[in-house]
Amino acid sequence: MATHAYYVPPVNLMGRGCLQEAGQMIEQMGIRKALVVSDRQLITSGVAEQVLSILRKSGLDYVVYDEVQPNPTCQNVHDGLRVFHDHGCDAIISIGGGSPQDAAKGIGIVAANGGHIREYEGFHQSKHKSVPLVAFNTTAGTSSEVTINYVITDEERKVKMVMVDRNSLVSLSVNDPELMLSKPASLTAATGMDALTHAVEAMVTPGGFTVTSATAAAAVELIFEYLPRAVRDGSDLEAREHMTYACFLGGIAFNNAGLGYVHAMAHQLGGVYDLPHGVCNAMLLPYVEELNAKHVPGKFRHIAKAIGMDVKGRSDEECSDYVIEAIRQLSKEVGIPEKLSELGVKDPDVELLADNAMKDACAPGNPYQPSKDEVMELFRKII
Repeated sequence: MATHAYYVPPVNLMGRGCLQEAGQMIEQMGIRKALVVSDRQLITSGVAEQVLSILRKSGLDYVVYDEVQPNPTCQNVHDGLRVFHDHGCDAIISIGGGSPQDAAKGIGIVAANGGHIREYEGFHQSKHKSVPLVAFNTTAGTSSEVTINYVITDEERKVKMVMVDRNSLVSLSVNDPELMLSKPASLTAATGMDALTHAVEAMVTPGGFTVTSATAAAAVELIFEYLPRAVRDGSDLEAREHMTYACFLGGIAFNNAGLGYVHAMAHQLGGVYDLPHGVCNAMLLPYVEELNAKHVPGKFRHIAKAIGMDVKGRSDEECSDYVIEAIRQLSKEVGIPEKLSELGVKDPDVELLADNAMKDACAPGNPYQPSKDEVMELFRKII
C-alpha cells in the first residue's frame, strides 16, 4: 500500500458568520503588526472593510498593501515585501480571491527566506516556513487559502510560475459566504468553474487516493447543484455557503492529489494574455478531459456518479461522455465564453503556449502526457 502526505491548514473557519470568530483567533496568535494584502477593488467596494473592522476591534495594528493585480506579479510580491519590512510587520493577512492570496503567500515566503520570488518556482524550494499568514477568502473558487500552491507571473518571461511549497500553508483560513454576496455573476461563474476544474483534475490525476477522491467528488456534486443558483442570484446565501464548502473540498483534494494539463495550459494564457484564470480553466476543461478520457476512461466513472448519473451497467466510455457533456452544459449555463479568440488569443502564439505548458509544474500530474502537437491542437480547437 502506498503512503500519502496530506496538507491542510491547521485551522479553517467556514460558514455564514464565521468572520466574527476570526478576530479572537487572530488575537491569540500574538501578532504585533500585520501587512494586509488585498486589491484596490476590494478596498473601494467595502468588502475588505468588513475584515478590517474585525482587525480593529481585536486591537491589531496593520498596514495595507492593495496594489495586487488580477494575475499577481513579481513586482507585486516585492512591492508588498518592501511595505512589510518598512513598517516592521511580523505577519500577513490576505483579503481576496486567488490573486491577493497568492501574492501574500509569495511575500510570506520571501520574507522568511530572502532572495527573489523567482528562486521559489517549482516544488518545495524554500527552507523556512512563511511568516504567519491569515487568509480571508472572498471568492468560491481558487482555494489558494487552503493549499500549498501559489502562482506568480514573471513579467519578464511572460510566464506564470507555479510554486508548490508546504512552507506557504496559511495558519488560519476564513471562508465566510457573506464576504461573497457582492460578487458579480461573471466572477462567480469563473471562480466556480475553477473549483470544478480542481475537483475534476484531482479525480483524474494518478496522484489521487481515497481521501482526495472523496472530497473532490463531494465538491463536484455541490458545484453542479449550487453554482447555477449562485450565478443567477448573487444574494442566495445558501448557494454561496455551499459553494464555499465546494471550494474548500476541491482545494484540499487537489492540494494533495495534484492537477494536470487544464491548469498547465491555463497558466500560459494568463502569463501571455493576462486572462482570468477561472475562465481559462473552464474553457479548457472539457477539451483536455476529452483527450484524457481516450486513455483513462475508467477515471470518469466516479465523476459521473457525483454529477448524478446512474453508472450501474454503463461503460467507462459512456460515463466519460456524460461527464464531458455535463461540463460543457454547465459552462454554457453560467455564461463562460466558448472561444479563446473572443479573449484575444491568437494562433501565432500557440507554439509558445504549448512549449510553456509542457514545462509547467502541473503538467506531470496529468494521467496522459500529450505530445507538443497534441497540446497545440487543443489550444487551436478552442481558438
